[in-house]
Amino acid sequence: MDLHKERIGAGQKVGVINLGCARNLVDAQMLLGRLKRQGQRIVAAPEAQTVIVNTCSFIEDARKESIDTILDLIELKKEGKIKKVIVAGCLAQRYGKDLAKEFSAVDAFVGVPSLDRDNNPAQVQLTPKHFAYVKICESCFNVCSFCAIPKIKGKFISRTIESVVKEVKALDAQGVKEINIIGQDITAYGLDIYRQKSLARLLKELAGVIKNIEWIRLLYAFPAHVSDELIEVIAQEPRICKYIDMPLQHISDHILLEQNRNITTEQTIQLIRKIRRAIPHGFVRTTFITGLPGETREDFEELRAFVKDFRFERAGVFVYSKEEGTLAAGMKKQVPEKVKKARLDALMQDQKAVAMEIQQSLVGRHLKVLIEEKENIPSLVHKQEPKASYKTYIGRSEYDAPDVDGVVYVRSEVPLKAGDFIQVMITDAYEYDLAGVVE
Repeated sequence: MDLHKERIGAGQKVGVINLGCARNLVDAQMLLGRLKRQGQRIVAAPEAQTVIVNTCSFIEDARKESIDTILDLIELKKEGKIKKVIVAGCLAQRYGKDLAKEFSAVDAFVGVPSLDRDNNPAQVQLTPKHFAYVKICESCFNVCSFCAIPKIKGKFISRTIESVVKEVKALDAQGVKEINIIGQDITAYGLDIYRQKSLARLLKELAGVIKNIEWIRLLYAFPAHVSDELIEVIAQEPRICKYIDMPLQHISDHILLEQNRNITTEQTIQLIRKIRRAIPHGFVRTTFITGLPGETREDFEELRAFVKDFRFERAGVFVYSKEEGTLAAGMKKQVPEKVKKARLDALMQDQKAVAMEIQQSLVGRHLKVLIEEKENIPSLVHKQEPKASYKTYIGRSEYDAPDVDGVVYVRSEVPLKAGDFIQVMITDAYEYDLAGVVE
């Protein structure tokens, strides 16, 4: 579905509230790009006459956040503070007809914008000027038993290499310093149009045309699709961050089979070892799910041992969410919520101890940091009292994805600005964040 002028008066001020992941953010940018082309005025949501909420419905908590936001906007409309409410995104795509019956005050439900294979989508950038997200594909080939994304997003589609290169060259010309390559499964990129996995080829082409961009970050690699060629490109190309976001979800053969992940325990272990050998100073970000139907105590203890042994630099844990229309929703032996939550807490405690040790190992090292903003940070952030001449800034290392990982608090006597790259000597480490000084 699309937005039309008759739904939003010409020249009206339009704002967006984006919920969910970075992929959703790109969708929101595309929606605003279409509206701008139609002559609408794009403003911050609090200043808008029409507010679009770009929803997420990946798990129950995301749906609840989306519904709560819709209700808040309906209340603002009743109070006359805004004129129109439009619901976009995954929730509208999946439940639009039901929502229209329940929320009659909503002016339109518009679903998910389609990804154009050949043309660059017009976008209104919602990220800071120094970094951007580039979506190279939509949906996925995988039919993981717990996931509803293919039902929401439809058939897997890749953009052409020419289309992606053109977008990245335009971002590079604008002075963008970091691009984040995203998709539900970027490692499947090209299978539909080139009949082979083509992410490594795409990365080589991008590396050959960029001038200002210093970091290319890869988000959401599917373990079963990670190739030797891709690992080699990440290891050898200096502008590709040594950071792989690769959701593993579990390690027990029993649960991997039930999840339909198309990879075994042994294959997973060999893949991680291969990555560690090729990229010895790289960071792996992953996620795990506790409480899939049928997960036994033995399955969970195997997962705990795996997390302790393989020491992932970044890891998140989610409880299994029963999603309508998925294979897992109909499985027997559903795990009680209390047990799922207890397992999440235990696994997070294990990971917390690992992460703290890894953070501490960075103290004394010099890291390249991308400055995000200036911040007034209390001196207690640093164990040593900073000089009065120091100013403190917030930045990220190549090991920290935007809005997902931690930050680096940077002390500097030299004035810095957003988008600057600077070498920082790490002086302090915390559970998720680091602190350091420009020497």
